[in-house]
Amino acid sequence: MNFEEQLKNKKFEAVVIGGSAGSFTIISQLLAELPQPFALPIFMCLHRLKDKREGFKEALEIKSNIKITEPDDKTIIEHNVAYLAPANYHMLIENKKIISLATTELVQFSRPSIDVLFESAADVYGDKLLAILLSGANRDGADGMRMIKYKKGFTIIQDLSTCSMITMPEAAYKSTQIDLQLKPNEISDFLKTLNFFTFNEVF
Repeated sequence: MNFEEQLKNKKFEAVVIGGSAGSFTIISQLLAELPQPFALPIFMCLHRLKDKREGFKEALEIKSNIKITEPDDKTIIEHNVAYLAPANYHMLIENKKIISLATTELVQFSRPSIDVLFESAADVYGDKLLAILLSGANRDGADGMRMIKYKKGFTIIQDLSTCSMITMPEAAYKSTQIDLQLKPNEISDFLKTLNFFTFNEVF
């Protein structure tokens, strides 16, 4: 699939990715296939056990083409880095330079919450935000995707036929007008095309 038409007149400044049950393999694939260097920061919120603090990031790093970090509070945002929400912390984008962490109440039974990340990123990046929502077993992310569309951002969900758990992307699909529904390899191609159009503006 050719994505040049969707991207040639757009300017993105950040990517947010959310996922839950069934998304780990897809996230690993996307990270492994990212072009290097990647022109934008990536913010990832993946549901996991709140006491599972070791090994998750390391497993993603095995094949990742870019650096992955679990940020501390007030971490400075850089390009070509994937920021993974730490276990049991909400991750928020405070402004275009800083990430914040919070231990406020669970949202959609989750902390970290995809909605919290997506909504804060929508407030900061507006129409320059790309959001990707993958397989998952609850509806976390649906409200965030709706906010991103309200702020004129661009939204992608994993093709429902390829999800091991469709609840999460299906809830987003029913909540707002999703721009694209893509298979995992197509999401990877989209990110490669995005990098092609964005690279010279950043580096």
